[in-house]
Amino acid sequence: MSASNFRSKLPNVGTTIFTEMSGLAIKTGAINLSQGFPEFEMPSFLKDVVNKAITQGKNQYSPADGNPDLQEQIARLIERQYDYSIEAKKMVTVTSGATEALFVAINTLVAAGDEVIIFDPAYDSYEPAIELAGGKCVHIPLLAPDYKVNWEQVKGAINSNTKAIIINSPHNPTGTLLNKDDMLSLQEIVLSNQLYLISDEVYEFITFDNQQHESVYRYPDLFKRSFVISSFGKTFHCTGWKMGYCVAPEPLAAEFRKVHQFVTFCSPTPFQVGIAQMLENNTQHILELPEFYQEKRDILTKALVNSRFKILPCQGTYFLLLDYGDISDKRDRDFCNWLTIEKGVATIPLSPFYQTTPDSKVIRLCFAKREDTLIRAAEILSEL
Repeated sequence: MSASNFRSKLPNVGTTIFTEMSGLAIKTGAINLSQGFPEFEMPSFLKDVVNKAITQGKNQYSPADGNPDLQEQIARLIERQYDYSIEAKKMVTVTSGATEALFVAINTLVAAGDEVIIFDPAYDSYEPAIELAGGKCVHIPLLAPDYKVNWEQVKGAINSNTKAIIINSPHNPTGTLLNKDDMLSLQEIVLSNQLYLISDEVYEFITFDNQQHESVYRYPDLFKRSFVISSFGKTFHCTGWKMGYCVAPEPLAAEFRKVHQFVTFCSPTPFQVGIAQMLENNTQHILELPEFYQEKRDILTKALVNSRFKILPCQGTYFLLLDYGDISDKRDRDFCNWLTIEKGVATIPLSPFYQTTPDSKVIRLCFAKREDTLIRAAEILSEL
């Protein structure tokens, strides 16, 4: 294809802020609290059973929809966590990461001219996938410090072209949760307007202070029009494996699978075998995640309590927001670059996750790190 007739399908998309800030951290030797990956190992049981699967020769294609044992264990997990029964074979599709599941769900639903409502700050894969499908994003901003959804504003954004809404709870990057009232408002909007829902629940098991994750599974009428996306990478500290799944009612799952088979025919077989055994034999791991990550959140917040940053509430995920307005007048991206290069701590600005940058000075830190890393970073930040 010659340069004269080539046109980018994503002319406004460049390198992601995650790649940019992690690259800068590596270049400068800064403590990396930017990209959201754990600094610690996955459960040893999971490593052992995956290695065993490899040595036993379980290295060929799995069924396109997922290893049947893994599908069944996912269904049992949903029943344990949310008291909701699904048909594993017909409704669970294993994917190569949650980002792939989101891409496939969007391309299953969205056609040329369709509009999809998303909430800013939004995970950066949503809009490109919608645009590639021929759709248009309708951005509704969530603002500091509580980042609450204004459901009347959502109702006002709906028109004859609106096809779907995407939610993310627990929410990256703000660490907020949708509560029961939020979900009931969402359900009324979706059902009364015959919309569809994509629910990004990749941090579903990481909630704090005894707060409950209001999964779509808790709202059966809403689930009938939903795709629910989850991530093993977040749950088992193995983000590099890129293992996720999508659960949807049978008619939607069937359409999802039509697209999925031409994106990634199947995900790595030994990973699927290992995760199925992990879900069957180590259920305690998931139950311990809230306490595990809450301890890390509390270590970081206590270490920052005497800093000049304002610490925003964190109800879930492994991200913490800090308001730096009392420290600098720099724009968030410039502040993060300065913080990385001059002070040796890499963080993430929030502006890349907004269509229209709000008048706030907020950055995101990842606390899925060892205690010594969090303490060292906090000592530096507290000197500002």
